[in-house]
Amino acid sequence: MLSNDQEPIVIELDLKKLMIDNFVITSGLVILFVAIQYICFKDFHFSFWNMIGGTALFVVLYIIFIILHEAFHLIGFMIFGRVPFKALKYGVNLEQGVAYATTERPLPNHAMKKALLLPFWTTGVLPTIVGFYLNSTVLILIGAVLIAGAVGDFAMYKELRKYPRHAIVQDDPKLPKLYVYLSQEKDDQ
Repeated sequence: MLSNDQEPIVIELDLKKLMIDNFVITSGLVILFVAIQYICFKDFHFSFWNMIGGTALFVVLYIIFIILHEAFHLIGFMIFGRVPFKALKYGVNLEQGVAYATTERPLPNHAMKKALLLPFWTTGVLPTIVGFYLNSTVLILIGAVLIAGAVGDFAMYKELRKYPRHAIVQDDPKLPKLYVYLSQEKDDQ
């Protein structure tokens, strides 16, 4: 468990840098994925009505996939960290313009890392693969945006790799911040 006298190591994200990284990665992936789609299918139709319908569908799917992204963090907390449902929190921080999923329970580092990356695979990579399979530009673009949207999760994951597998990680309930507690004793998991 957490010791009251132990000072945590704080991992805090630079949101401005992440926004720039997200924009650059999103732009690159959109260009790359659309180019791959065009090369593979040579079927790229553009019309005003397709653009309107595609944009509306993209917006609806984007909102749904953002909600799913955060839901998959919660699922990761439950599966990998064995966190009970009642210890989970989900919401939107309008001031920062982000949706969030958190747990009031601390997790072992190995579980937190898995919970961080689960949405990347389920809401980013999977829709992209399905989009290429179905030749769906909207799904390919959703996948590109959600892959890039995981930039914060990857930044946290990268920082957590510096610490032992069984270090205890507490998620901040309001800020994109993690607190890492280095355990003095070995965990038997």
